[in-house]
Amino acid sequence: MQIFTCPFCGPRDEREFHFVAEQGKVRPDTTQSVSDADWAAYLHTQRNEKGRVREVWMHTTCDEVFVMERHSVSMEVLATTALRKEST
Repeated sequence: MQIFTCPFCGPRDEREFHFVAEQGKVRPDTTQSVSDADWAAYLHTQRNEKGRVREVWMHTTCDEVFVMERHSVSMEVLATTALRKEST
């Protein structure tokens, strides 16, 4: 079991989190015609980089989304960054 750190709730069991996407992966513009090949590439092609990666995750307990930077081999979490601004 891994411990991930939610920027809002602190350290939690990995089972409370849901992987959303690789950071920077751009969804095709569905207001325009999208070919089957382009849609399939978006859905099924992953970079699967070795080393430092940045991913978007959601903490299902608080429903917040954040960027997690981790090492894909050691699985060490290097940083987490909230995607929303704290209300003042």
